[in-house]
Amino acid sequence: MVAKVDPADRAQLAEHPVSLGRIGALFHPYRGPLAVVTALIVATSLVGLATPFITKHLIDDAIPNQDVSLLLLLVGGLLAVTVISSVLGVVQTWLSTTIGQKVMHRLRTDVFTHLQRQSVDFFTRTRGGEVQSRLTQDIQGMQGVVTSTATSVASNITTAVGTAVAMVALSWQLSLLSLVVLPPSIWIMRKVATMRREVTAKRQRAMADLQGQVEESLSVSGAILGKVLGTGPTTSATFATTSNELMDLEVRSQLAGRWRMATMSIVFAAIPALIYLIAGLPATSNGMTIGTLVAFTGLQAALFRPLMGVLNVGVEVISSMALFSRVFEYLDLVVEIDDPADPVALDRATLRGDVRFEGVGYSYPGADRAALAEIDLSIPAGSSLALVGHTGSGKSTFGSLVARLADPSVGRVSIDGIDLRDLALAELSTVVGVVSQETYLLHTSIRENLRYARPEATDAEIEEAARAAQIHDLIVGLPEGYDTIVGSRGHRFSGGEKQRIAIARTILRDPLVLVLDEATSALDNATERAVQEALDALAVGRTTITIAHRLSTIADADQIAVLDAGRIVEKGTHPELVALGGEYADLAGKQDLVLA
Repeated sequence: MVAKVDPADRAQLAEHPVSLGRIGALFHPYRGPLAVVTALIVATSLVGLATPFITKHLIDDAIPNQDVSLLLLLVGGLLAVTVISSVLGVVQTWLSTTIGQKVMHRLRTDVFTHLQRQSVDFFTRTRGGEVQSRLTQDIQGMQGVVTSTATSVASNITTAVGTAVAMVALSWQLSLLSLVVLPPSIWIMRKVATMRREVTAKRQRAMADLQGQVEESLSVSGAILGKVLGTGPTTSATFATTSNELMDLEVRSQLAGRWRMATMSIVFAAIPALIYLIAGLPATSNGMTIGTLVAFTGLQAALFRPLMGVLNVGVEVISSMALFSRVFEYLDLVVEIDDPADPVALDRATLRGDVRFEGVGYSYPGADRAALAEIDLSIPAGSSLALVGHTGSGKSTFGSLVARLADPSVGRVSIDGIDLRDLALAELSTVVGVVSQETYLLHTSIRENLRYARPEATDAEIEEAARAAQIHDLIVGLPEGYDTIVGSRGHRFSGGEKQRIAIARTILRDPLVLVLDEATSALDNATERAVQEALDALAVGRTTITIAHRLSTIADADQIAVLDAGRIVEKGTHPELVALGGEYADLAGKQDLVLA
């Protein structure tokens, strides 16, 4: 069937064009094996064309004349054609699949590595499903392009040209008949294919909607939300509607498929029937032998499929280019937070942990105002800074700059006088540790969640970190201990338990500078006290930056900075700020904190 170009593919290529040279560069290391694959494709197609001619001589010469030696030779030739074609096909499949897999492996690895280097802003504005789709489905589709589409295009072209030449050699009169019959046959096939494509596209969209509803409603978070809001009946009704639509589209798709098969059957039956008619009429037979007729009919049947494939080359090329475009689009994303060309080496033995903000400002892309502006602040090594302020005042942004999850728009952030942008990201992560309110645990065992921070950590070191985080006793009380699976996003544990696991993970990392981003704000008072004790133990001897809503947790900080609209409006110790009677005193009063 002749396919139509998907408008989405055209739109993708218009938005992110792809050059053939760039695609060719992926296959450049394999140009030798590719040449062999091409030669095998041509050889397989040419060998297959021998069958009709052998059949002609069997029917016209060997069988009527009872020529046993010729009969054995021709029968052996038929078997040899099959064996040679099969062996060549196996070798071709092995080579093309190996090449395709190597190219896909490189692309998968490159895209995954490149996406890991993207800033947090990229992941906040991009749907997780979109990233997964490009990394898995699109690259999987490209594998089909490499191992199937490219080889089938080459095979179809070779077979179609070779078959057409062979048909003319057998009978130029019947070849002219084929030229008359093929166009309307192709037109009918195209109309049926278009109808099926439209139905299939709608079915795929309905299937995507159904899968989205399943993912959203039957995940842990979705199930909890549905139960809390009592949306179960509504969700079920929506699912039933989508499922009913999918059912209807499935029926229409199957019916369209049957029409396609019926059309193909009619075409495949009509063409040989007309050939037999022409060959059987005295006025048009022109002395044609039965062997020639059978051979020509075989060639005619073999021509239709490769010819349709040749006519689809343009569509296949655009579809393939669109897949490459989607993957290359991610590879071309600018890495906003990247390693410096010549990173400064850190000596952990002499590193103190002095953190300094010098004229720092930061603006989120498209924001009307700066998230931080004119921040000048010094946090001496081993001291503690607490950041307070209303929601949206810039506290979390401040913490993200210390961990270099973002870079200042102006000014600089430094540790021991070294600009963070001059440090390798991997090395900076060993110096700065973050414990946030949103604890993320991997769907694996507690032991592997902790070891994620330091893969070489021993079991003894893992247990020591868990003891320091006051979570060891709870873990060993579980039936499977440290081998307990935490569940999706750690839903098996309470908020406080997850926080203490996260703290143990940070202890294993042993950072010199610690950022605590509202690590206890979502906990009840009793759990908060337990977690705060673990945090206090973690903060000993480290430069600590604490972002908090509850002022009771930061009253003993060496210095407190009050942020408002991205600017420091007050700075001092708890007693000094209370005495000042400004915004901090107002916040403390609202929380019934002792103003002394």
